[in-house]
Amino acid sequence: MPWLRFFNLLLPLSVFLFLCLKRYALASDPYVFFDWTVSYISASPLGLKQKVIGINGQFPGPVLNVTTNWNVVVNVKNDLDEPLLLTWNGIQHRKNSWQDGVSGTNCPIPAGWNWTYQFQVKDQIGSFFYFPSLNFQRAAGGYGGITINNRDVIPLPFSVPDGDITIFISDWYTKGHKELRKDVENGIHLGVPDGILINGEGPFRFDSALVSDGIPFHTINVEPGKTYRLRVHNVGISTSLNFRIQSHNLLLVETEGSYTVQQAYENMDIHVGQSYSFLVMMDQNASSDYYIVASSRLLNSSSLAGTTGVAILHYSNSQGPASGPLPDPPNELDTFFSMNQARSIRWNVSAGAARPNPQGSFNYGQITVTDVYVILNRPSELINGKWRRTLNGLSYFTPSTPLKHAQQFSIPGVYKLDFPNQMMNRPPKLDTSLINGTFKGFMEIIFQNSDKNVQTYHLDGYAFFVVGMDFGVWTENSRGTYNKWDGVARCSTQVFPGAWTAVLVSLDNAGIWNLRSENLDSWYLGQELYVSVVNPEIDKSEIPMPDNTIYCGLLSSLQKDQSQRFKFSGAASSADAFHSIVAVLIMTLMATFIR
Repeated sequence: MPWLRFFNLLLPLSVFLFLCLKRYALASDPYVFFDWTVSYISASPLGLKQKVIGINGQFPGPVLNVTTNWNVVVNVKNDLDEPLLLTWNGIQHRKNSWQDGVSGTNCPIPAGWNWTYQFQVKDQIGSFFYFPSLNFQRAAGGYGGITINNRDVIPLPFSVPDGDITIFISDWYTKGHKELRKDVENGIHLGVPDGILINGEGPFRFDSALVSDGIPFHTINVEPGKTYRLRVHNVGISTSLNFRIQSHNLLLVETEGSYTVQQAYENMDIHVGQSYSFLVMMDQNASSDYYIVASSRLLNSSSLAGTTGVAILHYSNSQGPASGPLPDPPNELDTFFSMNQARSIRWNVSAGAARPNPQGSFNYGQITVTDVYVILNRPSELINGKWRRTLNGLSYFTPSTPLKHAQQFSIPGVYKLDFPNQMMNRPPKLDTSLINGTFKGFMEIIFQNSDKNVQTYHLDGYAFFVVGMDFGVWTENSRGTYNKWDGVARCSTQVFPGAWTAVLVSLDNAGIWNLRSENLDSWYLGQELYVSVVNPEIDKSEIPMPDNTIYCGLLSSLQKDQSQRFKFSGAASSADAFHSIVAVLIMTLMATFIR
């Protein structure tokens, strides 16, 4: 009978739906889905109409707002006129360097194609950002924020703020990114930027002699008496910036995934690629609006006009526009101030972060170091007739086949595991040389800066402990100055001109990971390398190669046609996928009953 057939189908379906509901209700690691189109759009950040890179028509791009352990799926459509990769600055991609979005791990997304990133923000909290990693594209935009919130069971080490605000500060050039990269290739220095942007907009007209009329500026609206968390990212390409707010203190609470000892600063030097979180109390009388300022630091140049970005902090009860002089910056060329400020940043060893246990329970100062690398950078020099920059005398050569692909398919000759642990006494050369990292080893890296400008270095896949920095040349005796207890753990560190910075990192994340200068001109000319970390005991310790992999170089013949590759469409959460499954089952059931 029809009703009996219906009952026989309904019973197992009900059990299935119950199990699915139980799974989704109790799942601790939900999925979130995003569809992004990366394209050129028009903007006038300094009053001059330019072609910039936007995401879904936005410049800057959207903030990726997620929570610890969530699985993130981002379908990226490349509507540029050249290949594209997005990299996720500070996301550790546990055992999953396939999603890192740099040339050593991924083939570029060709123009007109899409590719879907899928990664988990495993055991992380904090403030990070994403940006395009190829072809000098970051100079045109394409960046946005990443906010990883604590799970509800892990309390913040401070009162929950009344609002969360993301701020991007950056140097900006009126030349397009293609012109800038051509200049760099020809040995032409970037020079002083044409302006400083705050959230993609130019300066408020604080001085009619310095700032032209009609330039759009950014306004942040706040309520008196409330406290806001400001996540500030230097997404520029070459300039250290000093961030400050007129008449307000900045209470530092987090940097790049680590809660810090809470200290109040009048201003903070934020170097290229770095991110900080501040709590700011709106405790002024609002007799007027207040200046938010980002100005150039340590440029080593006498031509500084136009290198100040100014936005407006507007109280809801403000009695008028901001006026008067900007809040004073530190002395432009005072590297001692900046270094002492950096040394003052400490890890909050009593705070929980992604896990309930305190951050400081790692006791990094008691671990035996297994590998030491002293990495010396050099200014631009000619190698084979082309301008390049080097680390330990090697300028990174990008092979047509990504390193990770070559490792997966055991292709010989693509790279060598022989990066020197110190400067070699030989002429500089192009090479694809990797650090052969010891799985679960503890590596000490000393960055020695012989350039005239501040350099920032970043390591994908890890947070490292910044244990020391000083002027002069690092020696074995320098270890006596290390902070072996509460040096902050982060993924990007500055190295001052004529100085060194030392970091310690536990190599517990299998994969091939990019170590680079965040200064875009240095990176583009070869100041990068990769660290290979292989688990010799467990073949499946890494996530398998994705089904949607794009192939190139020596593996181009494996590439499927774009139309055959799986594409996610924008869904709000894993619940939508569940609803789709339920809908299909119900339609099948109804069809069976009707028959």
